[in-house]
Amino acid sequence: MTTTVTETAEVELAIGGMTCASCAARIEKKLNRMDGVRATVNYATEKAKVVYDSDLDVTDLIATVEATGYTATEPAPPRTTPVTGDDGGAPAEPDELRTLRQRLVTAVVLAVPVIAMAMIPALQIEYWQWLSLTLAAPVVTYAAWPFHRAAFTNARHGAATMDTLISVGTSAAFLWSLWALFFGTAGTPGMTHPFELTIGRSDGAGNIYLEAAAGVTAFILAGRYFEARSKRTAGAALKALMELGAKDVTVLRGGREETVPISELAVGDRFLVRPGEKIATDGTVVEGSSAIDASMLTGESVPVDVSAGDTVTGATLNTSGRLVVQATRVGADTQLARMARLVEDAQNGKAAAQRLADKISAVFVPVVIALALGTLGFWLGNGAGLTAAFTAAVAVLIIACPCALGLATPTALMVGTGRGAQLGILIKGPEVLETTRTVDTVVLDKTGTVTTGTMTLLDVHVAEGVDETEVLRLAGALEHASEHPVARAVAAGAAGRVGALPVPEDFANIPGLGVQGIVEGHAVLVGREKLLRQWAIELPAQLARATRDAESAGRTVIAVAWDGEARAVLEVADAVKDTSAEAVRRLRGLGLTPILLTGDNAAVARAVAAEVGIDEVIADVMPEDKADVVKKLQAEGRSVAMVGDGVNDAAALAQADLGLAMGTGTDAAIEAGDLTLVRGDLRAAADAIRLSRKTLGTIRSNLFWAFAYNVGALPLAAAGLLNPMIAGAAMAFSSVFVVGNSLRLRSFRATV
Repeated sequence: MTTTVTETAEVELAIGGMTCASCAARIEKKLNRMDGVRATVNYATEKAKVVYDSDLDVTDLIATVEATGYTATEPAPPRTTPVTGDDGGAPAEPDELRTLRQRLVTAVVLAVPVIAMAMIPALQIEYWQWLSLTLAAPVVTYAAWPFHRAAFTNARHGAATMDTLISVGTSAAFLWSLWALFFGTAGTPGMTHPFELTIGRSDGAGNIYLEAAAGVTAFILAGRYFEARSKRTAGAALKALMELGAKDVTVLRGGREETVPISELAVGDRFLVRPGEKIATDGTVVEGSSAIDASMLTGESVPVDVSAGDTVTGATLNTSGRLVVQATRVGADTQLARMARLVEDAQNGKAAAQRLADKISAVFVPVVIALALGTLGFWLGNGAGLTAAFTAAVAVLIIACPCALGLATPTALMVGTGRGAQLGILIKGPEVLETTRTVDTVVLDKTGTVTTGTMTLLDVHVAEGVDETEVLRLAGALEHASEHPVARAVAAGAAGRVGALPVPEDFANIPGLGVQGIVEGHAVLVGREKLLRQWAIELPAQLARATRDAESAGRTVIAVAWDGEARAVLEVADAVKDTSAEAVRRLRGLGLTPILLTGDNAAVARAVAAEVGIDEVIADVMPEDKADVVKKLQAEGRSVAMVGDGVNDAAALAQADLGLAMGTGTDAAIEAGDLTLVRGDLRAAADAIRLSRKTLGTIRSNLFWAFAYNVGALPLAAAGLLNPMIAGAAMAFSSVFVVGNSLRLRSFRATV
C-alpha cells in the first residue's frame, strides 16, 4: 500500500470587517472546517495565518472568509521603492481611528444634554422631548452606524454579538420613542417624565427612551475607540525591528568608496564600517580589528573583539576601529530579518483572547430577543391589546440594552491604564489583563533587565604596598584614551572615584589585548593577563587568586602593571541593578516562578542569578532560540510571562503569554510586549502584574453588576410593570456604580 504525502503551502491573509474577538473566532472556525486547512486568525493584527494542502487554492480560502461576511486579501508583494500619495508625501491611507473619533465626539456632545433632560425634570422645558429627538437622531444613525452595519452582517450569517444587542436595543428605544412622539401622547407640549418610584402598567404612549439610545451609543463608542487605539500599533514591532538596520552602506568598488542604499548591497560585496556606525549586513571581517557591541541584538553584555576572519552580524554597532566586511547574507536572509519573521509568527500564533462581554452576549442576545418576542406573544394572547403588548416587549429590549455593560470595560480600562501610566506602566489592551491572572512563570532577560546593561567597574584588587588611588589614576588615564567599551567602563569608574585623570604622554592600542603608554613618567600596561606576559610580567599569587575568583563569577578582569611590575587587577562586569533582588522577591510573592534567560555564558548567568535569588538559569541561548525556550516552557503546561528589553527579546516577548518590555530598551521589544515598563526598574514588573490583575477584577465585577441588573429587571419588563423612571433611575444607578467601582483603581499604589 502506498501512502501519498500531501504537500502543504502557507499564506497570510489580511482580514477586514472584524469588530470583536468573536469575529476572529468565527472566521477561524470556518477556515478550519475546510479539508486540509489549519488557520489562526489574530484580531489584533487583523491577519489570518493559514497552512493548507497544495491542491487547494488561495482563492478558496478568500471565498470562505467572504462567505462568512468579512473580506480577505493576499498581502501585496514587497516594494523596492516607497509608496507615496499624489503629493509625493506619505502614503495616503484611510484613517479608521479618525472616523471612529469623529463618531465618538458627535455622540458625546449630543448625548449629554439628552440624558440630562431625561433625568432632571427641572430641565424639561415645554418642547424638551422634540429637542431630545433632534439631538438623539444623529447619535442613533450616524454615530451608531458601525453597530448597525455589524449587526446586519452577523444576522445574514445567523450570528449574534454585542453589536447585535446594541443595535437592536438602541433601534428599539429610538423607534418606540418616534412612535410615542408622533402617534402617542409623548409629543404633547409640556409633557414631562415625573420622578416616580412606583411600579405600574403603562401603555407606553407617553414614554420616550431617547436617553437610553443616545447614552448607550456614546458609552460603547468610547470603549471601541480606546480599543482601536491599542490595536493600531499591533504591527509596529516588525517595523521597529527592520528600522534597526543601517539605511545606507559604504561599498568598496574599483578601489574607491561609494555610498549606496542598503537594498543595493549584494552577497560578496565589500563594505566599510567606521567607528560608531552600524554594520550593514551579516558578513566576515576581511580587514581591520574592533570591538562590536551586539548587546541590542544578542543580549551579550561584553563587547566582542573581532579581526580578520571573524563573522559579524547586521545591525550591531562598531564601537572602535575601522573594518572592511564582506557581505555573506543580505535582505531576507540576515539574522535581523529572521528575527522579524519570528516576531510575526509569534504574534500571529498567539490565540486571540475572547472578550468576556462577547462570550456572554453570544448567549445573552438570542435569549433577550426570544424573551421579547415571547412577551409580545404572551400579552397579545391574553388580550392585553397591541399597544400594551408592544410596550412590554420593547421594555424588555430597552432594559436589556447594556448601558452599564458599555461602561464596564472602558471605564475600568481607562482608569487602570491611566493610573498605570502615572506609575510608568503602559497596558496595551483588555486582552492583556486576562492573561495576567493565569501566568505562573516569569522569564527574565539578564542584560538591561536584571542588570544595568552597561559595563561597570565593580572592584579593585591591589598588590601589597600599592595605593588603590594611584592604580585608578594611572589605569584610568590610559583607558580614557581608548574607545573600547571595557576601557570606557574603567575610565568612568576611575574618574568617579578619584576625580580628574592625568593625560597620557604616549598611548598605543594593542588589538585584542589592551593598551600601553606613558603616564606621569611611568610605563603603564592595562589589559589582559596575556599582555603582561608578553612583557615577562607575572601576576603575584594574591592577584592571580583574585583573577580566578572574578573569572569564575563571570566577570571581565583587567590587569594593571607599570615599571615592570603587576600592581592590580580590576573587575568589570554588567552590574546587577540595585532593585532586581527585591523585584524577584515580589514576583515570587505573586505566585510566579522566576527563570533567568540570557545569551551570556553560564558562569555569568549563575553569578547574577545567585545575587538576585533566582534558582533556574537558562544560559548560552542564541537570539533566535529565545522564543523556542518560551515555547518549550508553554509545552510543559506553564503560562509564561517574559520580561526583556533587547531586539533579541522581541520574538520571545511576542511568543510569551504575557510580554513585559522594559521602556529603557529598544522600540522592537516595547512594541512586541503586552505591557511596557517605562522605568528601567524591574520592580515595576511586579507592580504591572498586580495592577493588571486588579483592573481585570474590576472589569469582571463591573460586568457582573451590569448583567445582574439586566437579568433582575427583565422579569419586571416582561410583566409590563416597568415604570420608565424606575428603569431610568436603575440604569443611572448601575452606571454610577460601575464608574465608581472603576475609579477605585486610582488609589492603586506601587510597592515601595
